Amino acid sequence: MNQLVVEQEKQIRIKDIAKRAGVSIGTVDRVLHKRGEVAESTREKILKIIEELDYHPNYLASILASNKTVTFATLFPEPPSPEGYWNKPFIGINKRMDEIRQYGVSIQPYTFSQSSAKSFIKEAGKIIELKPDGVVFAPFFSKESKAFINQLKGNNIPFVFIDSEIKAAGQLSYIGQNSFQSGLLAGKLLDSFTPGNNSILVIHFAKEMDNQNHLVQREKGFYDWFDKKGSLKENIHTIEIGDTNAEGGWMENLYQIIIQKNISGIFVTSSKVFYVARLIKKYQLKNICLIGHDLIKENVEYLKEGVVEFLLCQRPEEQGYNAVNKLFRHVIQKREVAKENYTSIDIITKENVDYYKGFK
Repeated sequence: MNQLVVEQEKQIRIKDIAKRAGVSIGTVDRVLHKRGEVAESTREKILKIIEELDYHPNYLASILASNKTVTFATLFPEPPSPEGYWNKPFIGINKRMDEIRQYGVSIQPYTFSQSSAKSFIKEAGKIIELKPDGVVFAPFFSKESKAFINQLKGNNIPFVFIDSEIKAAGQLSYIGQNSFQSGLLAGKLLDSFTPGNNSILVIHFAKEMDNQNHLVQREKGFYDWFDKKGSLKENIHTIEIGDTNAEGGWMENLYQIIIQKNISGIFVTSSKVFYVARLIKKYQLKNICLIGHDLIKENVEYLKEGVVEFLLCQRPEEQGYNAVNKLFRHVIQKREVAKENYTSIDIITKENVDYYKGFK
């Protein structure tokens, strides 16, 4: 525990706050723990003094005395490789866990297949059986996520969304990108870097798009940019590619679409922009502005080669760190947390990628 915090807790006690406010220790205790009746003017006075003194209860001592352990669970898509996007939130999660483990907090990770709703249901069921004190998860499958949410709420388990969100679902908090604004930004960038008379392609590498709310929102934001400009919608095309394991079939089909429709700009709504970059290199296509998401290894390699023009980064490590921190503040510290916490939308190019200051 930080020595300065320890010293502050030794110096500032409940009785110091009571003395300064001119009330009893019991009154301060009721305000701190939100129990019993306290006059509104008195409550505001005490809260102001608490803020001025930067008082924080000694949670560590309380937890050690109670001998209680706290368990958080995470439910994320299983990364396809060690460099995959979904490894990154765990970097932030592990960092925050190192900082709060002394409070008796442990983490139990669960992963599911991105192509299997049944896998999500199975792992979600394990979490309900665990009965953790809080959950961080990515609502990847909309229908199945809503069923999981109902179970969490039925068991009074607080939960935090990461990467994407379901509005007004009863979540404690959401940590992630504003997906609509991310799509809007991608639209602006492509509009600026492609000829006005050529066509643009939006690509979703996903199955069952109705379940991929964050990708849908990115597409809506993208189209919204051109709608506001009054651009012709017929010059923008959207396709879904559900299976990249098929023996080259998807790549040949995509190549034909690019040629036939005279595509000069491509927006990939996920971190799988490297698939399109491979196609561009394979067929030696020229004058295509390619935009995607996330600083995973393959994407960065194609960015440096100039095949990918822009990557929009959403700081997944920071999302993981802040998601666990929200649960910690709510469950351990009994503090209120903000409902929506949007991460920055960073534009990364080959010129600035080596100087981009990521998560530390």
